[in-house]
Amino acid sequence: MISLTRSKLGGAIFLIIGILALCHLVTARLFDQPEIFIDNFKWSNDDFSEITEHIFDNLDQVKTKYDNKWAKVLTHNAFPDYKIKLKEPQMCDPTVQQYSGYLDAGNKKHFFFWFFESRGNPLNDPIVLWLNGGPGCSSLTGLYFELGPCAVNEEGTDTIFNPHSWNNNASVIFLDQPINVGYSYGNGVSNSLAAATDVYAFLQIFFKEFPQYANLDFHIAGESYAGHYIPAIAAEINNNNKGTSSWILANQPKNLKHINLDSVLIGNGLVDPLVQYKYYADMACNSSYGPVLQESTCQQMRDAYPQCASMIQRCYDSSNAFACLPASMYCNREMIQPYQQTGLNVYDIRKPCEGGGLCYPILKAIEKFSNRNDIKTELGVDPSVEYKSCNMEINFKFQLAGDWMRPYHLLIPPLLDSNIRVLVYAGDADFICNWFGNDAWVKELEWSGKKDFNDAKVTSWKTSDGEQAGEVRTFGKFTFLRVYEAGHMVPYDQPRASLDFFNRWLSKGDL
Repeated sequence: MISLTRSKLGGAIFLIIGILALCHLVTARLFDQPEIFIDNFKWSNDDFSEITEHIFDNLDQVKTKYDNKWAKVLTHNAFPDYKIKLKEPQMCDPTVQQYSGYLDAGNKKHFFFWFFESRGNPLNDPIVLWLNGGPGCSSLTGLYFELGPCAVNEEGTDTIFNPHSWNNNASVIFLDQPINVGYSYGNGVSNSLAAATDVYAFLQIFFKEFPQYANLDFHIAGESYAGHYIPAIAAEINNNNKGTSSWILANQPKNLKHINLDSVLIGNGLVDPLVQYKYYADMACNSSYGPVLQESTCQQMRDAYPQCASMIQRCYDSSNAFACLPASMYCNREMIQPYQQTGLNVYDIRKPCEGGGLCYPILKAIEKFSNRNDIKTELGVDPSVEYKSCNMEINFKFQLAGDWMRPYHLLIPPLLDSNIRVLVYAGDADFICNWFGNDAWVKELEWSGKKDFNDAKVTSWKTSDGEQAGEVRTFGKFTFLRVYEAGHMVPYDQPRASLDFFNRWLSKGDL
């Protein structure tokens, strides 16, 4: 999802767009260290970190200590600064084993998670980590609104069993990250890289305690701004598996599990902004659902793209916040704002935007349900933690950090070269991370199979019951799937079809 707000910075009006993903390669947070290196490019934020820490130092206060009776507290000798605190809730789907609680990274970072075992064969079914986006939006949106074992009712008073949950044949972990998203809380400013080492520590501690899951296939799935998160987390796991990460080389940790990272699934993601921003005009005026803007407005968007592209390229080249922030300011104003002013749903061009900036009234019901003290107690959440579907303070921090326009697509080719499968799927009614842009960036991705992928035939995708639900292109380990009649949150709009492709992908079947 996307939440659009306007504010003035240096006299410029820009949009802060929270892509909900319902659309980390190092140990330190972006604003806690001077430089972050990915492959051959450097991200530097020395001066900007001091500014933002000063602006937001009152926003990230650690919550009051909560005397909770945890079922277990888990540790790992390779990660002395980390621990997992577990509870075993009996809500949402009491038919399966559940674990909820926190990954504590020192005293400053506390990440909430909720694990559901597979309804099928949990000793053999794969493990999936699900991430929503924003930046700043809770993965419980995915749980309660899209693909989880239950949905919150419209009144926010109870949950409803979901027969099309993705845990029908997979065990699923829903993780609230970065800090101060959903039930997570703590100190510090974060970005898309920050959670990778924390997620890796979580998996090692979790698999040490539950070795029955450790040798299963592992997948990372998410949507929207998770198009930034997923490549970074996958790269961290892959590099640690190969023993090539700087952390492995420096510390030589013992008793680590090889995490069987089999694939990543990116739904309506923001991955390569330089390519994707070119296609907002096409989605507004040339989609199969008909034009939603005047052609003259779309032409203005096309005319603005060269300047937008030049600014994004400068961000790619330097990855400095002072280069990247102007790109998001200008491009979001020129490409997103004309559509937003129509009052239509940025996540689904077929619908009006209702219920506030996130366009779905049910998210208020989810907030109401999630802020009940009895629900927090069941899950092990401090009563002082206020749940919000999307935290726009986090969104603002990511904007200031310049994270929005950075080139996370560069982390995809090493995954493919390591035989890790990549599925990019996109609902074709979404505007904010539209399928035009997703189709374009996968074609332009520089990897060893680029020509063969682009030469591959686009075929009709039919569900197992014969419904023509989209079209698919695949070569080797790389697949792009267009899903018909679905917006930004594909599992919400097409629950049966999304479960179909999810199960077939995890079982390594053809789509």
